[in-house]
Amino acid sequence: MSSPPFSCRFRRWVVVWLVILASLAGASVAQASRHGLAKKMRLREEVRQMFYHAYDNYLIHAFPHDELKPLTKSFTDSLSELGNLKLEHLPENYGGSALTLIESLSSLVVLGNYTEFERAILWLGKHIDFDVDARISLFECNIRVLGGLVSAHILATDYMDKLVQRNYNNQLLHLAVDLGERLLPAFDTPTGLPYAWINLKHGVMENETTETSTSGCGSLILEMGTTLDVLTGEWIEYSTGIGAGVDSFYEYLLKAHILFGREELWDMFLSAYVAAQKYFRHGPWYHEADMRTGKATYWQLTSLQAFWPGVQVLIGDVAAANSTHREFFHVWEKFGVLPERYLLDRDMLHPTEKYYPLRPELAESTFYLYQATKDPWYIEVGETMLRSLNSYTKVDGGYASVKDVTSMQLEDHQHSFFLAEMCKYLYLLFDDSFLTDRNYIFTTEGHPLPVRSAWHEWLPEIYLPTELAPPKCTNQGACLSAMSQKLCPTNLVSPGKNEVPVESVCHVLDFRHDHRCESNNDCGIDSITCRKRTCSSAGYCGLWLL
Repeated sequence: MSSPPFSCRFRRWVVVWLVILASLAGASVAQASRHGLAKKMRLREEVRQMFYHAYDNYLIHAFPHDELKPLTKSFTDSLSELGNLKLEHLPENYGGSALTLIESLSSLVVLGNYTEFERAILWLGKHIDFDVDARISLFECNIRVLGGLVSAHILATDYMDKLVQRNYNNQLLHLAVDLGERLLPAFDTPTGLPYAWINLKHGVMENETTETSTSGCGSLILEMGTTLDVLTGEWIEYSTGIGAGVDSFYEYLLKAHILFGREELWDMFLSAYVAAQKYFRHGPWYHEADMRTGKATYWQLTSLQAFWPGVQVLIGDVAAANSTHREFFHVWEKFGVLPERYLLDRDMLHPTEKYYPLRPELAESTFYLYQATKDPWYIEVGETMLRSLNSYTKVDGGYASVKDVTSMQLEDHQHSFFLAEMCKYLYLLFDDSFLTDRNYIFTTEGHPLPVRSAWHEWLPEIYLPTELAPPKCTNQGACLSAMSQKLCPTNLVSPGKNEVPVESVCHVLDFRHDHRCESNNDCGIDSITCRKRTCSSAGYCGLWLL
């Protein structure tokens, strides 16, 4: 019997080798997947150690005072000092409100430590009293204390079966109601805009300043220009952007819309977002501008701006979010941490604001981007941040702020948001099991609030694109989030064959369907680049300007 022709034998060997290569490739992918998972679990444990190093030192050296001073292993009753740059009207007999413990409650649940969580909430229910003669920042007290209590109350209720004593009887809710009622007098103004400061015992003090910020009066809804007068409603400062003084206002318009489903909140956010893209954006960066003219005022990066990519992920502008996030991370790599302010037009640090107070906004945006894309590069970003924090800010008594990023000189302060946000977002970056079958919105202080259909009026169709699977709700009203289901909005700009395209949220249509125009006012904003379209000499809208 003659042997098969050479060509036939060759084809057989090719098939065999293809099968072998496919098997090897499959094994390689599986091995890489196991390696990636093992790496994330290792990094998760390192974050857990970081949290407990900060938390345990607070309990040993500062509890029940507000915050830890890690260099001297002492404490500061800082609730009355937050936002109080001149340290005016400080109370004489205020002994703290266990601020860091309150801020740590939701993080304890995320880390799965229900025993310590239960111990903490029971202690707070017995010992905390807000009937104290202390003048505090309405904004800071709202996001840190009231938000921390409300979030922890909901978590205690939802995770009752995880508690050992199961002796929780709404103690935190009672504290939250009491605190909220003490904050309400701040809203008694002709404009309805609240005072920035209030005394927990006596209400608004005589001759209290009427100046407040957009964030200060517009970032209260989840728990309960940049500078204006609460009595007249007139602007005091006209330079604005997306950073300090206004940052969480954008954030809360969107998140309150998601939480409560109110159309007017979405409308307000959409107009504000489009304006930000039109007047503040310069490539991946965002500068400040005069709200009266739209002209650029300050070309600077501020560390608080690093929250912006996280907000962009929530609305589907993932490409824009990635671009801005990468620039922030480049600055982190350059200095080892993120400086408070960097002058973009001069390519230099701000001469006085070159500190890093352990701010978590970049970690927050990294978490959101990884959830949206599953790109392992964001795991590398998180690992770099974790290494930096342990290399430059970890001390024997906790984690200290950086006073000067050029010398890495430390400052004796461990902010409560380090435990509330930084540790939480890094932990969730490496292990998001807390989000499985659950749908949360995180407050600006990182406290989770559940998204429940019972809280919704309705969601406008523009927020729920048809090509994204709708949230799956249980009979109890809890809904599965897109993040927990690992749904990615990358197809917003490339829908399927039979699906209707959904544009980026920055898109503004031209005035006429045929794109004809008489002036720039007839042109909208491009959906891909978010750049303003202009009117050409021939009378058509387009991206004519470089």
